[in-house]
Parts: sequence; C-alpha cells; structure tokens
Amino acid sequence: MSAALPEQLSLPKCEKGVGSVITAIDSPNLIDGVRISANALWPDDRGYFQEVMRFGKGLPADYPAASTQVSAAVSYPGTIKAFHYHLYQRDVWSPASGMLQVALVDLRVASPTFGRRNTLYIGMLRSWQVLIPAGVGHGYKVIGEQPAVLVYVTDRFYNPADEGRIAYNDPSINYDWEIQHK
Repeated sequence: MSAALPEQLSLPKCEKGVGSVITAIDSPNLIDGVRISANALWPDDRGYFQEVMRFGKGLPADYPAASTQVSAAVSYPGTIKAFHYHLYQRDVWSPASGMLQVALVDLRVASPTFGRRNTLYIGMLRSWQVLIPAGVGHGYKVIGEQPAVLVYVTDRFYNPADEGRIAYNDPSINYDWEIQHK
C-alpha cells in the first residue's frame, strides 16, 4: 500500500499502458522539467570509455558541489524498482551497463503535464542521461539478460524523509510493466 502523498502531489488516474515512449532527446512529449542528454562515449577496439558527469557541466550543471552525491545501483534482469519520488531532490540517471525500461509519471498537481507518463529505453543501446525533477515519480525495470548498473547523481545528500514510495503496480498510475509485443 502506498503512503499518502503530500498535498502538492497526487496520484493521477491513468489508463493502462506505458504513456509516451520517448525516442528522441528533444521529444515534445517529455514531462515538464525532464531533460535528456546523450552521454559522451568513446568506443575503440578494447571497449569504450563513457563520461558520466562533469561538475558544472551538462544536466547537473547547477548541482551544488557541497551536497551533490554520486551513487550506483546494480539490479538483476527482470528486477522492477518503482515507484518513488522526491519532494526536493533532483536526480540525473546514467546507466553504465545493461538496459533499463525507465518509467516516469508526473505527480505534481500544479504541473502542466500532471498525470503524463513517459517510458524511456536507455542503457548500452541508448546511452542517455535523464534529469528527473522533484515530484516526478520514477522507477525502472531491467530488461535483457544482463544485470544493469545505474549511476545516478543527486543534488542533495540521501535523506529518507525526502523520499516517498508508490507500489510498482499502483492502480492509479496503471503502468504496464509487461513486454509490449510491438
């Protein structure tokens, strides 16, 4: 059961599905405040080098050095980690290996995109960074046969009081985690 959301956030009533599948960095269907950037990637015959972040540059350019935190999570194939949100913290996600089906939902009542859902397929085959604003519910499923490593940069140190959780199968969000068979 999901805990009650603070008054500035609300669960939308969504039809079953995945919302807008985002296939371009500048998609007009992005949730307000969500931004995407391609990772700098230099492949060669030995593998590749991927740049995750430069302080003062890119999506987290305005993150304060005194409270920016860089973390990583390893998740196994088929794992769903969803949904959670922050009241104040912003995240930049950058998958380092594997593939993720990222699910976003705008929970901000005052947002022009309240209730909109986005799905992004990112990782080894699409090396993107995603900035997730406070108030946007987010989560992911590891797709494919390999574990995924997600590196994420936050503009605040971890604070459990700033984080809320919503069940991955919440009937209001109604996100379809099943294979879409397109």
